[in-house]
Amino acid sequence: MSDETLVVGLVSVSDRASGGVYQDQGIPALEEWLRSALTSPLRFETRLIPDERAQIESTLVDLVDNVRCHLVLTTGGTGPARRDVTPEATLAIATKEMPGFGEQMRQVSLAFVPTAILSRQVAVIRETAGHAALVINLPGQPKAIKETLEGLKDADGKQLVGGVFAAVPYCIDLIGGPYAETNDAVCKAFRPKSAIRKKDNA
Repeated sequence: MSDETLVVGLVSVSDRASGGVYQDQGIPALEEWLRSALTSPLRFETRLIPDERAQIESTLVDLVDNVRCHLVLTTGGTGPARRDVTPEATLAIATKEMPGFGEQMRQVSLAFVPTAILSRQVAVIRETAGHAALVINLPGQPKAIKETLEGLKDADGKQLVGGVFAAVPYCIDLIGGPYAETNDAVCKAFRPKSAIRKKDNA
């Protein structure tokens, strides 16, 4: 595997899906969106687990420390219900909190539903001696996953509210991960001019 391959952990947190009551929709939705949004090499590591805080924590630690994911996206378990403990587990394994991600996700979702204020998504960095990863909690519904990652656009494709993924590639740069390039038609990554690599054919 190339050093330039972005390794992405996808974690769906759901008692019912992990128990086989219904089919998980979160991981397929994430895979589809990321394949459309990223043009650089990537590889997925997927996990389907129940709403158990200890298991969520151990899964996140394993994906970052052992599998060496650069980015981990979770879906589910971020509401106010008693079994919703994904944010607590995520914060427990963090070395840095990144509050802007959760603020922006709620801002995007509020354009659709007033209950967006009930979501508790967080984002963090987990650092070890030789590696670091960005971990982001996403909503549980495929439609909401796409909206929060991509943002809101008008009928002409003009960005109205920015999605959180636009900031992800540069964040991964800053923590020592591979240079991820995006499909601008889906989500244009933002980097300062000094951080943009010239394309080989440029």
